[in-house]
Amino acid sequence: MTARFHGYWRSVFEPSTTGPHLPSPVGPLSRSAFVLISSAARGRHRAVVSSGFHDQVDAIDDPLGDDDLNLALYVLYGLHYRSFADVDDAWEWNPAVVAMTAALERRFADALATEVRVPEPETPEETGEALFRLEAADDGPPLSRQLEFECTAEEFREFLIHRSAYQLKEADPHSWAIPRLTGAPKTAMLEVQFDEYGSGRPERMHSRLFAKTMEALGLDTREDAYLSQLPGSTLATVNLMTWLGLHRANRGALVGHLAMFEMTSSKPNRSYGNGLRRLGFGEEATDFFDEHVEADAVHENIAAFDMAGGLARTDPSLARDILFGAAALLHVEARFAERLLSEWQQGLTALRWEEVPA
Repeated sequence: MTARFHGYWRSVFEPSTTGPHLPSPVGPLSRSAFVLISSAARGRHRAVVSSGFHDQVDAIDDPLGDDDLNLALYVLYGLHYRSFADVDDAWEWNPAVVAMTAALERRFADALATEVRVPEPETPEETGEALFRLEAADDGPPLSRQLEFECTAEEFREFLIHRSAYQLKEADPHSWAIPRLTGAPKTAMLEVQFDEYGSGRPERMHSRLFAKTMEALGLDTREDAYLSQLPGSTLATVNLMTWLGLHRANRGALVGHLAMFEMTSSKPNRSYGNGLRRLGFGEEATDFFDEHVEADAVHENIAAFDMAGGLARTDPSLARDILFGAAALLHVEARFAERLLSEWQQGLTALRWEEVPA
């Protein structure tokens, strides 16, 4: 637990054209990862992952919440997005980086397999209905209600900081599924993703709308600007979708993740928008959430029946994977919300630093 801190929300930041700098490591796993990819040696293909690194990975008690494991994995995954300043692009598929990522992924995936309870689909044809039953049975912590009715502006800013890890690259992880799908499920996914990317209007991309919300609340809008402060439970929500997206074998689970993401979006986003209005913020702050109330209400049936259900009908062997991806989303989101609400109830913050370094 970290003491509440104040006074940094409106810090002035210089714009960067080279991507964020690597954060400070928080343990041996992130230290090893950052030392490797920040090396000046271009394409060091002879680098190997030591047995000691594997032992350190295996020693992690809570892979879905551990700060060190999730920061290391998030940064290595970041090489597949827009990377980091002073990290050579040659590291993206360097064998040593791939081996290190695989070791972290293995522990992360094993924890998901142990913790996530997946309902067995009665038939592949009923996958859409099974997703709605899974949603209805979810009893996750009431984070959206807390933000709508009780949270302070400072707590709302903290919530936005946590969410920025994904929302500033919204839709990108799921788009990796597009070349792995065919026919009707692919068309349905493209319909959902086209809206996420602004329906042809760059200024309406959802990632840009979220940046507007952050800006309205005085926050830094650069991608990964707050990475040094995000705990493992937050980073795990993004690591999950990136892990699913990067592996073709996870395509069914990625589709299920996106379907549940859309199905559980409209009502919470209505609450978030109402919470900001309660706190006196205007349209610049609420536009992102109001957009999702309308868009995701349309998306949920497309995502559940046409995309996820369509994929299960096309390839029945993926029906259980689809439900796993949906259940995994609910699980990591519940852990995130529990951590946040627990800290707030004690007057604390879930962010990792007591103060922002000068």
